[in-house]
Amino acid sequence: MASIDKKVTAEFLPFFRVYNDGSVERLLGSPTVPPTPEDPETGVSSKDITISQKPAISARLYIPKLTQPNQKFPILVYFHGGAFCVESAFSSDHQRLAPEHTLPIAYEDSWAAFQWVAAHSIEDAKETWLADHGDFKRVFTGGDSAGANIAHNITMRAGAEKVNGGLNILGAFLTHPLFFGSKPIGSESCVGHEKSLACSLWNYMYPGAPDGADNPLMNPVGPGAASLAGLGCAWLLVTVAEKDGLRDRGVFYYNAVKESGWEGEMELIEVEGEDHACQIIRFGTANAKNLIKTLASFLLKQLKS
Repeated sequence: MASIDKKVTAEFLPFFRVYNDGSVERLLGSPTVPPTPEDPETGVSSKDITISQKPAISARLYIPKLTQPNQKFPILVYFHGGAFCVESAFSSDHQRLAPEHTLPIAYEDSWAAFQWVAAHSIEDAKETWLADHGDFKRVFTGGDSAGANIAHNITMRAGAEKVNGGLNILGAFLTHPLFFGSKPIGSESCVGHEKSLACSLWNYMYPGAPDGADNPLMNPVGPGAASLAGLGCAWLLVTVAEKDGLRDRGVFYYNAVKESGWEGEMELIEVEGEDHACQIIRFGTANAKNLIKTLASFLLKQLKS
């Protein structure tokens, strides 16, 4: 029985509540699912691995069915969504989460994971799936929602800092990216903008963030953000959904990259009639299936180029 003295001190619906004893109740999320040695329908195998004990960073690896002993595949480093505070790499929809672990921890953990992947291109391999079957000339980053935000920031960091083995990111895809800022854009309401869920959630999960909602991690076109011309990949795909409240941010980001002087190739795709994360929340619909095929085609197109 819950203590009668237990009270809610912070609430961010539909994501979580925080109580005065420090406990967190997550209200949204999907159950975890085990990895599969070989999926009977697709032939894809998966397994869970530990990247680091301190800090605790884990991931799930996937590999298609091998048709040749020395077969190589493009490497996709994918960052799951969930507003930085729900879901995991082991959720049925897609670890250290906010608010227990405040930002920017998620970015640092993601960078450590990316560097771990890159290290397999030069060091004695600890993970044979990567070392034996990963094509380190064809590395991609990607993510949905908050994961797309992280993918952008990892790709920017890869363009500015040393990556293990000198690894280059070939392409990145951002699906319904979670970006925001202190000033409304497009169809965003001017009334109560700074108290909106996105802004309030960011300020709570990253207390003391320099420039608040205009911190470059959240607002890639904010006053203190580095030039998007430094995006560390050659191809970029941005996808947005027509009914998504974050749609205009995604379009604005795409145009900002296009106008920055970045020299890569890019594409913007909008899914009509759908809302945020439709490829996950409504995964069985035709629009969701088409979006997933679009993301797969992006990787395959580069494979054939």
